[in-house]
Amino acid sequence: MSTIFTKIINGEIPCHKVAEDDNHLAFLDIMPLKSGHVLVIPKKQVDYIFDMPPNELSELNLFAQQVAKGIKSAIDCKKVGVVVIGLEVPHAHIHLIPISTVADIDFSKEKLKLSNEELAETASLIQRFL
Repeated sequence: MSTIFTKIINGEIPCHKVAEDDNHLAFLDIMPLKSGHVLVIPKKQVDYIFDMPPNELSELNLFAQQVAKGIKSAIDCKKVGVVVIGLEVPHAHIHLIPISTVADIDFSKEKLKLSNEELAETASLIQRFL
């Protein structure tokens, strides 16, 4: 069964791409907690991140590290928070969220409603630092 993330990887659903390599994709969350909230996914569909083979999990984290450095350079924040929940989409993914306080990473908060233009501008800004 194809997930929404697999459809994004296949180009069936558009995204605001931040970074990509042969095995991974990073794109903006369309319902972010903070501007610059990025999802990092493996292109190979795996439901549970800890079911990934160790080398693939390591490569995903190394890719996420590079994206996080770009976010930190592009977005005014103290750090880039990392969250793995895995309940909302059955495709392994890492949330990278620019944070200045712990409250910035509270998933129970109302999500931002950014325009397509704002998302495109943010993706472009992060890309410049990768």
